[in-house]
Amino acid sequence: MFNHIKAAIIDLDGTMIDTAPDFLVAINRMREDFALAPLTLDVIKTMVGKGSENLIQQVLSLDFDADGVAARFDDALAAYQRHYLAINGDHSQLYPEVHEGLQAMRDLGLRLVCVTNKPLAFALPLMQKKEISSYFEQVYGGDSFAKKKPDPLPMLEACQALDLSPSQVLAIGDSSNDAIAARAAGCPVLTVPYGYNHGEAVQNIQSDGIVETLLIAAQLLSAKNSH
Repeated sequence: MFNHIKAAIIDLDGTMIDTAPDFLVAINRMREDFALAPLTLDVIKTMVGKGSENLIQQVLSLDFDADGVAARFDDALAAYQRHYLAINGDHSQLYPEVHEGLQAMRDLGLRLVCVTNKPLAFALPLMQKKEISSYFEQVYGGDSFAKKKPDPLPMLEACQALDLSPSQVLAIGDSSNDAIAARAAGCPVLTVPYGYNHGEAVQNIQSDGIVETLLIAAQLLSAKNSH
């Protein structure tokens, strides 16, 4: 399965960068604007991964019914985005062996693309701040295409831009979003065990394997391709 891999599509939040502390600050500043009580990091981690709109929908749903959410949604999303941009990357950090893993993949000759559900306006400056932008030839955000992961569209578009068949492109992520999108697109997929995955066990994800770090993913590919 991993013998003919030419490229990797790698997720951002929960896979390369632990951004939950940034979400915590931005969401609680937004909630303060609306005179709502702060949320804990554990609660927020279960809501991350399906894009900003989904995140704010879930956050408001803790306090309001559907009509209440709808009435406040636009203002809450705007407030959240303003607060997030102000602190983007300040409280987040790279997971272990991310730089080493990305460099090892590049050394294997792999082309790297980042596909995230995070809006591009957040993703690009964050990746620059954490000094991982240079590894990637392209970054696609949650607003790059008509649909986000778990829809396969972003994966298929990335493969098309790479001019590779999905079977030649390995997806790496931390959640069922990544695995479902990759599976539907026809990409092999590996998951990391330390991300968010909506509060569910990573072992429940239908992936082709769990790798402790991106460096171990690169070593796995190296071993498969040396045979």
